[in-house]
Amino acid sequence: MAPRVLVSDKLSPTAVQIFRDRGIEVDFEPDLGKDKEALLARIGDYDGLAIRSATKVTAKLLEATDRLRVVGRAGIGVDNVDLVAASRKGVIVMNTPFGNSITTAEHAIALMFAVARQIPEASASTHAGKWEKNRFMGTEITGKTLGVIGCGNIGSIVCNRAIGLKMRVLGYDPFLSEDRAREMGVQKVELDELLARADFITLHVPLTDKTRNILSAEALSRTRKGVRIINCARGGLVDEAALAAALKAGHVAGAALDVFEVEPATDSPLFNLPNVVCTPHLGAATVEAQENVALQVAEQMADYLLQGAVSNAINMPSITAEEAPLLTPWVKLAQHLGAFIGQMTDEPITAINILYDGSVSEMNVNALNAAAIAGVMKVANPEMNMVSAPVMARERGIEVSTTTQPQTGVFESYVKLTVKTASRERSIAGTVYSDGRPRFIQIKGITIDAEIGENMLYTTNRDVPGIIGTLGVTLGKAGMNIANFTLGRNTPGGDAIAILYLDEQATPEALEHLRATGLFQQVRPLRFDVA
Repeated sequence: MAPRVLVSDKLSPTAVQIFRDRGIEVDFEPDLGKDKEALLARIGDYDGLAIRSATKVTAKLLEATDRLRVVGRAGIGVDNVDLVAASRKGVIVMNTPFGNSITTAEHAIALMFAVARQIPEASASTHAGKWEKNRFMGTEITGKTLGVIGCGNIGSIVCNRAIGLKMRVLGYDPFLSEDRAREMGVQKVELDELLARADFITLHVPLTDKTRNILSAEALSRTRKGVRIINCARGGLVDEAALAAALKAGHVAGAALDVFEVEPATDSPLFNLPNVVCTPHLGAATVEAQENVALQVAEQMADYLLQGAVSNAINMPSITAEEAPLLTPWVKLAQHLGAFIGQMTDEPITAINILYDGSVSEMNVNALNAAAIAGVMKVANPEMNMVSAPVMARERGIEVSTTTQPQTGVFESYVKLTVKTASRERSIAGTVYSDGRPRFIQIKGITIDAEIGENMLYTTNRDVPGIIGTLGVTLGKAGMNIANFTLGRNTPGGDAIAILYLDEQATPEALEHLRATGLFQQVRPLRFDVA
C-alpha cells in the first residue's frame, strides 16, 4: 500500500506534485491545520504530515494516531511541533534549514541598513509632506563592528555579506571552531566580548532554555553605548521590555525586529519608539524561499517514506538516500543485537555501550546506536522505535556510549553490544556477511556463527555429553521441530551455548522440562523480527 501524506498548510503545488510523481497518495487541504478538531479526526489516516506554521502538532494530536511516521515542516522553525511528544511517539520531525537561509540573512542585512539610516521613519516623514533632512542623521556601515550571535546556516551567510560590506565581524557560537572562524573571516569571541565591542548585534540562534533572553537587561547593560540590535531569528531571544527601556534611556541607539515574543504581535513595548523598525516575521517571505522549502520538505518526506532516508531530522540521526541501502542490514543487525540482550535481561539497565570494529566504524554510527537502543528497549515496549528509544533511555538515566576502532580480527567489520545492570554485564557481537544477512558471532565471549531466525531457543550449560540429545528428545516429545542447530564453547568441558531454530515458539511446558533436567544454566526462548 502506498504511503499517504496530508498537507494541512499552504504549500506549493509543485511540492504536492512531487509526492504524487513518486507514488505517494497526498491530500492537499491547506486550511485543515487551522481546524484542530477536524485535523484530530483525520490524522490517523496518514503516514506523513506536511506543515508550515499554522498547523499545531500537539501531544493530543500525536496521541490520536498510531500510523503517523513523519512530520515535515516547510521552514526552519518547529515551535509549533511538540518535539518531546513526537519523539516519545516515535514520529520523525524534519525541517528545511537551508531553503530560506539566504532570504532570512538578506532580511537581517536589510534591517541593519534600515536602522542605521532610519529609513522607515524618514520614508514616513517624506510621505507626510515633510522635508526633515536634518532630523534623520544616520551612521555608516563600513568599518563598523558587527557581532553575530550564532554562526550556523543563516549566521554564516550574514557574516559573509557583512565582510563584503567592509565590516569587522565578531562571532559568538559555542559550536564554532577556530578553523571554521578563520575560514569565514570572523573573529571568534565569547559573548561578553561581543557585547562590549559590537556596534551592531544580530541574532541567529534557535530559541532554547539556554538562549531565551540571551539579550536580557543585564546583557544589554554590558553593550557599548549607541549599539543597534537586529533580531530575525526567534522571538524571546531579546527581552523586549528591557530593550525598550535601553532605547528610551539612549543606551541603545536603534533596533530592528522581525520576530516577537508573542506572535502575531499586536502589542509590544517596542512599538512606536523612535528608530525601532518592526516587520511581521518576513525573514522567509520571498517567492524563492517559499518555493524552496516546500520542494525540499516534499523530497525529504518522500525519501523517508519510500527509502528510509532521513534528512534534516530534529529528533533522529540523518541517513542519506545513498547510504540507506548499505546501512540497512547493519541497522537490522543492531536491532537484533539489542533484541537479544533485551530478551535476556530482567534487571533495570544502567549502561549501554556499542562498539564498532572495522569499516562499520566509518558508517553512520548515530543511526546504528539508535537501532541498537531500540532493539533493547522494544522488548519491554513494542511501540519503541529508533526515534523514541534514545529519548526513553535518557529519561531513564541509561548511560549510552560508543566505541569505534579499526579492524582487529578476522571480520572486516563487526558490532559488539554490551549492557550493564546493577549485578552483571552481558555482551553479544554480530556482523553482516556478503549475502547481506546479519549473524551473531560471539555470545558471552564464546565464538559462534548463528543466523537470526524468527523463533529461537538459547541455552547455556557445561560442555558435557548428552546436551544435544536432551534438547532433541525433549523438544521432539513436545512436538516441536528443530529447523537448525548451532553450538559454541570456550574450552572442552567449559562453558557452552546452544542456539536452536524452531518452526514455532517453544511452549512453556517444553521449557520447564528442559530446566528440570538440571543440565542447563539458562533456557530462554527468543523471538526476532526477521521480516
